[in-house]
Amino acid sequence: MHQGAVAVLRWNRPGKRNAITAAMYARMADLLAAADADPRVKAIVLGGTGPAFSAGNDIDDFIRHPPMGPDAPVTRFLHVLAALVTPLVAAVRGPAIGVGTTMLLHCDLVYAGSDARFGLPFAQLGLCPEAASSLLLPRLSGHQRAAEKLLLGDPFDAEEARAMGFVNRIVAPEAVEDEALRQAQRLVALPVAALRATKALLKADPMQTVAARIDAEIAQFAALLGGPAAQEALRAFVEKRRPDFAALDGPKR
Repeated sequence: MHQGAVAVLRWNRPGKRNAITAAMYARMADLLAAADADPRVKAIVLGGTGPAFSAGNDIDDFIRHPPMGPDAPVTRFLHVLAALVTPLVAAVRGPAIGVGTTMLLHCDLVYAGSDARFGLPFAQLGLCPEAASSLLLPRLSGHQRAAEKLLLGDPFDAEEARAMGFVNRIVAPEAVEDEALRQAQRLVALPVAALRATKALLKADPMQTVAARIDAEIAQFAALLGGPAAQEALRAFVEKRRPDFAALDGPKR
């Protein structure tokens, strides 16, 4: 959907709190790439349909279509997201779990409802971070704070997300998308070349690139996904029980 020079893209699976399937990743990657290539589009707003941003990966679909390698739909989505030259504004309501949080690290502006809840439960699923979050979150929040979220996986609210540096402003839940659109319209009023040059400079990195970190993470993620801990965690999720990791790990070397 377009509102003038703003492309508005939404995860659209409200009955499942916008849990993301492989097909949804593929479609969103196409929509983001098309908006970025469209000369009429000067800003993009990313949100969720209904009272949720995204509950993360759809676990049943994830089990059937594991993201094993650089050609996986989620990997393409993440690379498209990271490479956008058009300013990207996120409107976050309700849960933003796993990739629902990590994708926000690639947004230029993030506005969250007071009902927003974030979580990075990768280790709890026997997995590791993705979307270059192991690179970007420590830059924003410092090593210890990022480590607490990525290792322990405890959920946190919008106030803490703002304190960590990846939420710009907290508003009433019903006002989130309006606020994101208002800020996007402010961007639209500015010179495109200046916006794109500024965004490119903000994202420039003399060390490891985001694209390289995405690839490094997805390789490790794929290796862990085939391991016993991830398989136990995914089975436990489907069976609605706590995972039992006690018998899986041998002595540390």
